[in-house]
Amino acid sequence: MKEILDAILASDTTAADFAALPIPESYRAVTIHKDEADMFAGVPSRDKDPRKSLHLEDVPVPELGPGEALVAVMASSVNYNSVWTSIFEPVSTFGFLERYGKLSPLTARHDLPYHVIGSDLAGVVLRTGPGVNKWKPGDEVVAHCLSVELESADGHNDTMLDPEQRIWGFETNFGGLAEIALVKSNQLMPKPDHLTWEEAAAPGLVNSTAYRQLVSRNGAGMKQGDNVLIWGASGGLGSYATQFALAGGANPICVVSSPQKAGICRSMGAEAIIDRNAEDYRFWKDEHTQDPREWKRFGKRIRELTDGEDVDIVFEHPGRETFGASVYVTRKGGTIVTCASTSGYNHEYDNRYLWMSLKRIVGSHFANYREAWEANRLIAKGKIHPTLSKTYRLDETGQAAYDVHRNLHQGKVGVLALAPQEGMGVRDRELRDKHLPAINRFRNV
Repeated sequence: MKEILDAILASDTTAADFAALPIPESYRAVTIHKDEADMFAGVPSRDKDPRKSLHLEDVPVPELGPGEALVAVMASSVNYNSVWTSIFEPVSTFGFLERYGKLSPLTARHDLPYHVIGSDLAGVVLRTGPGVNKWKPGDEVVAHCLSVELESADGHNDTMLDPEQRIWGFETNFGGLAEIALVKSNQLMPKPDHLTWEEAAAPGLVNSTAYRQLVSRNGAGMKQGDNVLIWGASGGLGSYATQFALAGGANPICVVSSPQKAGICRSMGAEAIIDRNAEDYRFWKDEHTQDPREWKRFGKRIRELTDGEDVDIVFEHPGRETFGASVYVTRKGGTIVTCASTSGYNHEYDNRYLWMSLKRIVGSHFANYREAWEANRLIAKGKIHPTLSKTYRLDETGQAAYDVHRNLHQGKVGVLALAPQEGMGVRDRELRDKHLPAINRFRNV
């Protein structure tokens, strides 16, 4: 790996030089083990500790297949799916790998007793398989996490509808929390030149998810002037939704849980902010009963911030805890768009407020290649900025996942893989200097 890193750090390494580099037999990767899938049985979710389940170990470099690329990973990041994988919730990911492995002799590579996790990366292409023409060794890239086979007609209007659609590093093996990753070539996108490796690795999954959910016609189709209620507006996902709303001429109403997080939203340019803890919203009377009076109090507070208007769009991802309130406060004809259920998958709401007011609930999951490309393009142009707050070493990934699991973080947390230190990989200093305060916004909290 040293020879690969030296070539990346050198300023004069050519594509031919990268193509001539020997690929090592093994590499360091963050894994979970199949024989430990029951290690947290009976333990409450909150008390499950990723530091106990995540391992850093040497694993063999996988065989390179058609349409694929091997990438030297300079940096990656931790997403909630990495946390779910590490605590084996809601199911063990080895079931995903087993099903994928049955698809073909090539996909059988993924069905292993260990799972290399991680759904983000920034790095350098080392090798490409047969049929790859757009990318070559030495290209500096980031990767989005959509893995598709595209052998069915279903996926050719929107690749997210492909019946063999999977999330790389979660439902497939050989993910980005490692020194080398295996990806499909249609996951690759150009690395933004003004960002460091760790900054470039941070936006991929969450930025693309927020773009589809809020901006794309496949999601809410946000337009200028829309009032957009954003739950967790300073978090890994919500911070990008807040930026998209502001950049698109909409009015974000940012829901946060502390004065510190409210300050982050203000620093992004948001003005309408609700600290749900300070205002003590309790949408559930008990485990089984919601409180519509709290929905109404919440709606009244929103109208105080919007000159009497209800919200056009609700950017939903908490799920069970907030969904009843989200449906209630949406304007007549408005849209609730949901991409996750971090507080529970069984949503409950009063359907009268949906059907009689002609509201829509739209499901949204990650993004197709075009949407991910557009989201990355906005990063590369300095229109949207990474929300990286802290970076860990590869051998500290367990701690990074623990911090995300316990919500001890802001924005996104990065992980250095091959990069020996932070701050490396910048190619466009002029653009970086122009946007440096925004790039560092979450670091300076």
